[in-house]
Amino acid sequence: MTTVSDSVHEAAEVLRRGGLVAFPTETVYGLGADAFDAAAVERIFAAKGRPSDNPTIVHLASADQLARVAARVPATAAALLEAFAPGPITVVVPKHPDLPSVVTAGLETVAVRIPAHPVSNALLASFGRPVAAPSANRSGRPSPTDWQATFVELDGRVDMILRGAPSMVGLESTVVYCAEDEPVILRPGAVPAAAIAEVLGLPVSAIEHGPGAAAADSVAAHSPGTRHRHYAPAARVQIVQRRGEQEDTQMSSGTIPTGQRALDCGYIGLEAPSPGIRFRLSMQCPSPEAYARELYGFFRTCEDAHISTIYCESVAEDGIGAAIMDRLRRAAAATSAE
Repeated sequence: MTTVSDSVHEAAEVLRRGGLVAFPTETVYGLGADAFDAAAVERIFAAKGRPSDNPTIVHLASADQLARVAARVPATAAALLEAFAPGPITVVVPKHPDLPSVVTAGLETVAVRIPAHPVSNALLASFGRPVAAPSANRSGRPSPTDWQATFVELDGRVDMILRGAPSMVGLESTVVYCAEDEPVILRPGAVPAAAIAEVLGLPVSAIEHGPGAAAADSVAAHSPGTRHRHYAPAARVQIVQRRGEQEDTQMSSGTIPTGQRALDCGYIGLEAPSPGIRFRLSMQCPSPEAYARELYGFFRTCEDAHISTIYCESVAEDGIGAAIMDRLRRAAAATSAE
């Protein structure tokens, strides 16, 4: 049975003993172990059923700990951390030789970030060492954003779940590859490409994922959550386009089922579903930020209700909209293949 606790100091002691602690961050819940305890990090992979070639993110209390995990910190990485950390930004930099290879899945780079949740910050400060922590989900599943979902996901698999306020962002961090001269966004998140480019004073490209994306296995391998089935609920996910006055025509043409068939479906989007379509579960989000924050939780609610298909409204790919569409495309691709 997994212990649920409010005690940061107790959680830090679990980490010191080589245990696993799930803890809140501003993005999603993480599953952490001492980054310099290879056996403990291996337990993360076992608890999640995580492929061994999927690197973790090392969480730091402050930039002062960078020298312990990075062989060097390129200027681009330093600039991004100064601008956006603590916060939902992860930089990929050359790995320190002392860092166990299991943390980085054998790569010579390491992904690092400084979270911005008061509970994670207190834990990292109390523990005093870098913590390797991917998201606190079983591999391939949507990441949990509160301690209750984390408990359902990992009860009996980890030593402790540290309670805290739900994640404020709801999607995983933006990951930027900074180990070479030209930075590349490996995974979109709450820090958008435009803000990154503005800080660095140069254009920043984003890696493409999915079928036909040649770079996905080479460059994207340096980021967690880019190569394997990820972010997918048990229900089938289908993305729907909203086109203003054409909405009713599109929905009645078969993109979204009407009548009794829709009663086995869920819907989430910025706009309310058409009044003529009855969904068993539906959620209208007032903004893209709310959409991102609620998405994984809605996936889980639909799973609990044994919903067969979740229809997700597409959004403009600016700001956090790029991250929303990235997660929706991955979930739709994974569930359509099953």
